[in-house]
Amino acid sequence: MASQFQEQSDFSLDLGGSIPAQVRDKWKWLVVIAGLAVLFVLLNFLRGAYTDWLWFGELGFRGVYVKVLVTKAALFLAWAIAFAVFAGVSLYFAFRVSRGTEPPSLPEATANFLRRAIFWGTIAATAILSVVFGIIAAAEWELFLRFWSAVSFGETEPVFNRDVSFYVFSLPACDFIQGWLLKGVIAILIATLGVYFVRFSFRGVGFDISPGLKVHISIIVGALFLILAAGHWLDRWALLFSENGAVFGAAFTDINARKPALLILTVVAAASGILMLVNAYLRGVRLAVAGVVLWVVMLVLLQVAWPRTMQRFTVNPNELVKEGEFIARNIDFTRRGFDLAQVSTRPYPVDLGLSAELIADNLLTVDNIRLWDHGPLSDVYRQIQLIRPYYDFNDSDVDRYTVGGTYRQVMLAAREVAHEKLDDAAQTWVNTKLRFTHGFGVAMSPVTEFTPEGRPEFFAKDIPNDGVIKVQSTTQVDEPDILITNPRIYYGEKTTSYVIVNTKTDELDYQAEDGELKSNNYDGEGGVGLSSYIRRLAYAWQFADINVLITSEVTSDSRIQYRREVQDRISTVAPFLVLDHDPYVVAAGGQLFWIQDAYTVSDRYPYSEPHPSGFNYIRNSVKVVVDAYDGSLDFYIVDPDDPILRTYREIFPKLFRDINEMPQDLRDHIRYPQDLFGFQATKYLRYHMLEPRDFYNQEDLWDIPSEKFGQSGDLQLVEPYYVIMKIPGEEKEEFVLLIPYTRNDPPILAGWLAARNDGENYGELVAFTFPKERQVDSPQQIEAKIDNDPDISEWFTLRCQEGSFCIRGNLLVIPIASGDQFGLLYAEPVYMQAEGIDFPELKQVILATGNRVVMEGSVPEALEALTGFTGPVETPGDPQQPPASTVPGGGLQQEMKALSEAIDGIKRELSNLEEALKRLADLAGGE
Repeated sequence: MASQFQEQSDFSLDLGGSIPAQVRDKWKWLVVIAGLAVLFVLLNFLRGAYTDWLWFGELGFRGVYVKVLVTKAALFLAWAIAFAVFAGVSLYFAFRVSRGTEPPSLPEATANFLRRAIFWGTIAATAILSVVFGIIAAAEWELFLRFWSAVSFGETEPVFNRDVSFYVFSLPACDFIQGWLLKGVIAILIATLGVYFVRFSFRGVGFDISPGLKVHISIIVGALFLILAAGHWLDRWALLFSENGAVFGAAFTDINARKPALLILTVVAAASGILMLVNAYLRGVRLAVAGVVLWVVMLVLLQVAWPRTMQRFTVNPNELVKEGEFIARNIDFTRRGFDLAQVSTRPYPVDLGLSAELIADNLLTVDNIRLWDHGPLSDVYRQIQLIRPYYDFNDSDVDRYTVGGTYRQVMLAAREVAHEKLDDAAQTWVNTKLRFTHGFGVAMSPVTEFTPEGRPEFFAKDIPNDGVIKVQSTTQVDEPDILITNPRIYYGEKTTSYVIVNTKTDELDYQAEDGELKSNNYDGEGGVGLSSYIRRLAYAWQFADINVLITSEVTSDSRIQYRREVQDRISTVAPFLVLDHDPYVVAAGGQLFWIQDAYTVSDRYPYSEPHPSGFNYIRNSVKVVVDAYDGSLDFYIVDPDDPILRTYREIFPKLFRDINEMPQDLRDHIRYPQDLFGFQATKYLRYHMLEPRDFYNQEDLWDIPSEKFGQSGDLQLVEPYYVIMKIPGEEKEEFVLLIPYTRNDPPILAGWLAARNDGENYGELVAFTFPKERQVDSPQQIEAKIDNDPDISEWFTLRCQEGSFCIRGNLLVIPIASGDQFGLLYAEPVYMQAEGIDFPELKQVILATGNRVVMEGSVPEALEALTGFTGPVETPGDPQQPPASTVPGGGLQQEMKALSEAIDGIKRELSNLEEALKRLADLAGGE
């Protein structure tokens, strides 16, 4: 009877009579606490789902949120239930097989308690593991959505003759499923053995390998080996990502040793699994052990010994012959993966010098030489353009605008609100959340011009009294163009905290010239309306801020703005896009926008050598536009042929818009992103070589040049930079992103890679190669010439002493070409800065060619000293407009400006003479 009662009560839910009263009371409290914890987690999840529902709805992307949420929930439930079913069945049989009679010495109440504790502990462990495995599956929602909606690449790899989409979309999903099953079966095996061990220990007997236990474990281990067999089968396709050969991708040994070895291992593992199942019904465990030993031995022989032997004795002595075919595949697929197959290559027969005629034919280029570097200019902006202490500039961005009818390269920065810069006493909740809600306007300056004091000239500056930002060229005499009528910045790069707008508290707008503080109440659509008590409660909970709930300043028309930082905002809507490191601000349509470059990437493109970051396929397929006033997002497609993006369009059909829908005044400011260009430029160092023999021998390996930069003049790699220049063979100047290359040691220039940005030419990559038989100075060699020039060295010695220091800016290599003339102009700015104050002043301009280097106080003076060019360095305007010098009053203005510059030059020379005489007198006195 006792045994029968025990068998019936093994799975009984009644704990009452078997648990001592004191223990039962403590358990009740534990159950209550656990229940409250579960309730809190559930309510917090519902709160997050509710606020996200509101936030996505305000942006118009609720469909995206719902699809992701439903997919996560479905995956979680499906995989958690699947694990629970298999684990539950296995553990049920473990309980059935291990049942027996406990030792008579154990009190009945204690035995009942332990029996049920084991049972409920097993249930709890199964539930927890099911939740964990469900969460693991739900986290891969993107993987499954891409698998279900995959589109073809239209490219076939040569080993298995499969479309590339199989490796990018299908194989990762198969790998995940196989890995999930493997981990799940291992977890079930461990849990099952744990139940047997605990149950046997509870009964006071040893671990008895009974027939039932042997059948049970054999089935689980058999399933484990079948899953391992599936893994070996999948590993055959993964050979296309092998790193064991001369290049990335399947090489000679992979194809001729590892591929057949994996096929054999698939058969061996499957056979071992079958042996496990057969062994369940035979006496002894020899067959099972034989299956395991066979698999281990074959694994060592086939995966280690065979490939190494082939590599050592067959491939290494004849590597180029054996690997030539695979090197060619690697070159082809890497160039495709990084979109380098489109690069057009042209010769650039460069001359050492520059003629005045060549300069005259490229006035728009030389008038847009970037002298202001990002770091120094940002420091200057912070010194003279913040206006009020609660503003800040994150950084300065390069762009191009038509100013006064002239195509100009400019730098600009957004003036954003910075709560952390307020006095500690002023950082109240009302100030940081209700009053100081937004930034105001931009500072914009041309990249070349600077004042006699070494400060930038400005196209747009300060905070005007009427709140309207206008742009005025330095030579323009007509009324300035209106640039921005709504310059308020509620969404930006520094807006990391939430604010509540349109409240009873006036928002500080700007301070007028007379000192009056102008206020503003937000009238846009940005943010979530706080129209109900439930919404205020939800957001008070979300931000752990009770003030949201209890303040009397919030009305039913108030809106809460959060996720205001540009990249955080975009990533929340589209986490599957990889973002460029730097969004940039654009003035268009009378207001401010942020443009963020977004990439689609993969690490599963066959044969393509990965970037150190891990991906081996990348496209800049999307430009995201964020309205700085209302935070609205628009995802514009710039590469509709990208298969990964086409897959995402299948998943989220209402998320993306065609680039033709982008307003033209915004489209004029899209640019080829520096991050992508940097990735491509790095790959092109080797992958400009197309012949396998040249690639293997590294006969023409290029490098990124170095330059001296900063106060210490330490060497750093040249970064890609934007210029306005005329691509050789083209009729007019355009906005170009380029980087020079070097070869050999000591390094000489090998060529340069350029990305075009304007109009229909956007995205085209052009590589220009210099003659191999000619010495063309690299930036590092030009830096050496600068250091060796006695006049320049003397200038640095006299001025860069205690109390101030000199900063060497970026050295730009600018192609200057016209007709059959091809030259290079090297340009480097020199700044001076007082110690202790981040306020650099642009003082000198260094220009150089292959045979000469000069330093003067301005670009025109340096050009005259370098080439003899004496004409005015001013950009030609729109062909339909009169040149600047023919505008009424323009000639007199130019003459006055020239006279003023001449006087300033005389003053500088007198100052230099005085300093030299003083130094000579000091030296004489010392002697």
